Amino acid sequence: MHEIKQGIRIEFALPVWSDKLGLSGRCDMVEFHLDGTIFPVGYKHGKKKKWTNDDLQLSAQAVCLQEMKGLEVSSGVIYHIQSKRRRNVAITPELIADVPRHPVIVRELFQQQKLPPSTEQTQRCNGCSMTNACSPQISRAQQRVQKLNAQLYQM
Repeated sequence: MHEIKQGIRIEFALPVWSDKLGLSGRCDMVEFHLDGTIFPVGYKHGKKKKWTNDDLQLSAQAVCLQEMKGLEVSSGVIYHIQSKRRRNVAITPELIADVPRHPVIVRELFQQQKLPPSTEQTQRCNGCSMTNACSPQISRAQQRVQKLNAQLYQM
């Protein structure tokens, strides 16, 4: 589905992929400007977080669009629904260099059929879509029991 506003073609739920990285996904929205500039737009419910995961996701979309279109995608936008503000994101060489690392990690976890260990940064669990599957409280309790058990026999 698309629409045109002020000379900008806007595509919603645009499928994207990178054969090179074995990535596929869907952009919430992509703006195609008359000058050839492409802006992926990600919609997020909350406010800007301390971590770069939203920026990294946008960068992965940019990498896919670059491969598909053969054009450089140097920036994108995160739209924070709660504050109704657009936040420009520079698609930096550092972000692009970080993109290929994550699919490898995820594929390894799938092959091993296990979840990653829960994070020590418990504040990151709030709003995470994997909290129910991860059960970070249980995982941390198991880690604590193992640590205490190891200390018990270190005399």
